[in-house]
Amino acid sequence: MEYVKFEDFKKLQLKIAKVLKVEDHPNADKLYVLTVSTGEAEKVIIAGIKQHYKPEELTGKSVVIIDNLEPAVIRGVASNGMLLATKDGEKLAILTPEREVKIGSPVS
Repeated sequence: MEYVKFEDFKKLQLKIAKVLKVEDHPNADKLYVLTVSTGEAEKVIIAGIKQHYKPEELTGKSVVIIDNLEPAVIRGVASNGMLLATKDGEKLAILTPEREVKIGSPVS
């Protein structure tokens, strides 16, 4: 395991976002194109969770994202953040707040 310095961890902006829209990725069978709100802005995030969630299960849900991840083009579509999830064997679960909190709230 490689350790990360606390100063590097502090650079990550983990936030609560709300999923506004879920679309199939035009060039990939296992990816969704998510439009999320951070309270300040809307952004597109590509997520490989299509085999685990239906669009209606995600729309309106509060999720944890990395808001300041360097943008990347994934199969031709720009992704401007990362949705956080955990995987246990074949089971995948997105990270969500235990209680309702304001969109854009920092995660620490």
